[in-house]
Amino acid sequence: MGTCQLSVIIPVYNCQHYLGEAIESVLNQTLQPQQIIVIDDGSTDGSARVAKKFEADILYIWRDNGGTGAARNTGVELAQGEFLAFLDADDLWTADKTEAQLKVFATHPEIDMVFGLTQQFISPDIDAGTGNLFVCPAEPSKGQMAGSMLIRRDAFLRVGLFDPGLRVGEFLDWYLRAQALALKPFFLAKVVLRRRIHGNNTVLREHASQLDYVRVLKAALDRRRAMNSSASGGSHEKDGLLRP
Repeated sequence: MGTCQLSVIIPVYNCQHYLGEAIESVLNQTLQPQQIIVIDDGSTDGSARVAKKFEADILYIWRDNGGTGAARNTGVELAQGEFLAFLDADDLWTADKTEAQLKVFATHPEIDMVFGLTQQFISPDIDAGTGNLFVCPAEPSKGQMAGSMLIRRDAFLRVGLFDPGLRVGEFLDWYLRAQALALKPFFLAKVVLRRRIHGNNTVLREHASQLDYVRVLKAALDRRRAMNSSASGGSHEKDGLLRP
């Protein structure tokens, strides 16, 4: 297996049961990253103990709890790679994610970021009765998620860091800002991310912060109005779609 100039950032908060699998899914890539950074966002469970089992392969940093966006920002500040990628501590990458996405950059140098398909799955450790409470699509979905993205570091920094004031919706906010700057995305028609559904996902755990989505959408609308009032026109390119 080769290596690439990629820094992978894994934020974790009280996810001891799944963190090890997430790290292993990165270590098992057919093209391994230069750097794996695990940012512990103030966990009070055994997440630190799990992370330290991989201390020969990762950089582990503990910080006071500030939310996923703030934790990712800490990782970005420590990243050394030419490319950045993000993985939540309860999700998994498919084995050739980094290799498949970096091939897109090699053949399409104008692209800023590459996404792939996401396959959701019910975590096998939860009982069937609880699992039946969740809707889990059988087919992979195309969407803009942090875990399915690989991006040039300089492109990410043109947009800026995640909003640390958001407890949920921080990636949606970031991506809407990226669209406003006309960053060029590409969508790879293959599954690159397996998103685990287990009942304590961030969007469920941070239920009290759901109004953050309203803030994100209002901010995007305000940016669009400001652009429309100052610009005379523009064009939009369609996203590409590669099939393996």
